Amino acid sequence: MQKILSLIGLLAIGQTSIAQSIDKIINATEVERIERTLSADDMEGRRTFTKGIDKAADFIAAEFKKAGIQPVKGDSYFQEFAMLKGKFLNAKATINGKSIEEKNIVALTAATNLKADQNAGYEKVRIESRQEFYSTITRLLDTDKNYLLTVNDTLGRMFNQLKRLRESFFESRGNVIAVLTNEKPDTYSVEFNQEISRSPLKNVVGMIPGKKKKDEYVIFSGHYDHLGIGKPNEAGDSIYNGANDDASGVTAVIMLANYYAQLKNNDRTIIFAAFTAEEVGGFGSQYFSKQFDPSKVMAMFNIEMIGTDSKWGNNSAFITGYEKTDMGKILEKNLEGSAFKFYPDPYPDQQLFYRSDNATLARQGVPAHTISTSKMDSEKFYHTLDDEIETLDMKNMAEIIKSIAVSAKSIIAGKDTPSRVDTKDLR
Repeated sequence: MQKILSLIGLLAIGQTSIAQSIDKIINATEVERIERTLSADDMEGRRTFTKGIDKAADFIAAEFKKAGIQPVKGDSYFQEFAMLKGKFLNAKATINGKSIEEKNIVALTAATNLKADQNAGYEKVRIESRQEFYSTITRLLDTDKNYLLTVNDTLGRMFNQLKRLRESFFESRGNVIAVLTNEKPDTYSVEFNQEISRSPLKNVVGMIPGKKKKDEYVIFSGHYDHLGIGKPNEAGDSIYNGANDDASGVTAVIMLANYYAQLKNNDRTIIFAAFTAEEVGGFGSQYFSKQFDPSKVMAMFNIEMIGTDSKWGNNSAFITGYEKTDMGKILEKNLEGSAFKFYPDPYPDQQLFYRSDNATLARQGVPAHTISTSKMDSEKFYHTLDDEIETLDMKNMAEIIKSIAVSAKSIIAGKDTPSRVDTKDLR
């Protein structure tokens, strides 16, 4: 086998000290330390609204402080906001005079008692195919408008995922009434009743101010929540550790914060974000994204599930929505001569571009992409109790993080600016 030259040795000609420092900062030992802490049993699966996720948030904030990056606002790394949780009571609906079964009605709303009909000013939206499901749902949830959403009844399994979204949502979100039916509504009537409780949540966010272009932002992100504790398996394990999903991405964000804090070569401001509430609807990233003027966000690197090798093996990863901007080509240019390769998303039918934390900013034209290695058609431990650190490759993770660090340098230095997403494609 041909000996693979060091990635950084090839890329950092004339920058020997930088090459040495990146290996010192981003290495398998440090990756394992952070990954092991985030995915440990005492984090209790980092489920939204639990003590376990609060413990994880404290750890991430401490790592940001140790890295020497600044809080975005004030003296706290916590970006706090409120979420509502809905407890379903009952519902009924008719479409074109035909009654709808209660199980086929979901309302994503902050109202305790919702009544709506064709005179209430709701915009009608229809989903006919699996391919458009995630993109449509993401679009509707990114606004504060009112929608009547009807979903083809062949998509029952996907429709049921909306019931998870009903359990937590933004205070300021509009009303989305979703009905599983083949009827295309001319007339309709819906009643939906639930109990509401208000719960605090927090993202963990830090920054390195830019030197010359402080008002231009480059974001590195991942989500730190997971699924919590479930029913014990035969071995007695009940904790969804979420080592790959997405402790691996948050590990990368912490590593990158350490690296760029020492590199001190960013003309643009760098934001490092660990999002909460991804698994219950992506609400952490939605709240975070709405704090920015999208025209000032030059790029977003969302990192999710990089702990296992990709379908192409080691030294590779894919970029969701690769064809929508030229960001991937910029990253590849900066990696020329190395063993590492970025590929377009090989799973387009899964609509990954719309399903992760990059989606809100991408919908506003930001070159916001997710980097991943997960084999989404065959990832054995995805959303299982066995997603533990022992299933991950620390050395490969370190190489992926190094490659992100090096490939992004021309963007954070203000030398390259990725093209924008054509928002007409995302409607």
